[in-house]
Amino acid sequence: MSPVLDHTIVHASSPAKSAAFLVEVLDLPAPRILGHFTVVQVGPSSLDFLQADEPIASRHFAFRVTEEDFDGVLSRLKAGEISYRADPFHRLPNQINHWDDGRGVYFDNPDGHVLEVITRSYGSAGCAAKHPNPLLDCN
Repeated sequence: MSPVLDHTIVHASSPAKSAAFLVEVLDLPAPRILGHFTVVQVGPSSLDFLQADEPIASRHFAFRVTEEDFDGVLSRLKAGEISYRADPFHRLPNQINHWDDGRGVYFDNPDGHVLEVITRSYGSAGCAAKHPNPLLDCN
């Protein structure tokens, strides 16, 4: 059997608030409480939110979705007046990217973790793409 990521722990100032945010934006099932964790199931893996009393270091979480699901995410970001951008560096606000001839968007959760939603995995369309991923060396 190939390994599958089961879960990862995400530190949060308010696990309930962070979990509710993710559930709302990605249209996921309601979180469940498991001991001291607030658990959000994302496909076969879960993000287990844990109360943090120390300053929280920002982490990055990327989710691949269908084109239809992307439309829903973008619609919920706009409806919730949640700032979003096309890049991880905050240089292209209120835009999405089309890397790998798909679509992608970045936004922050309440604790400053960077969330990304993409319809194509990085580099999946290669250099032949109309919009190759900028991480590829296509020169």
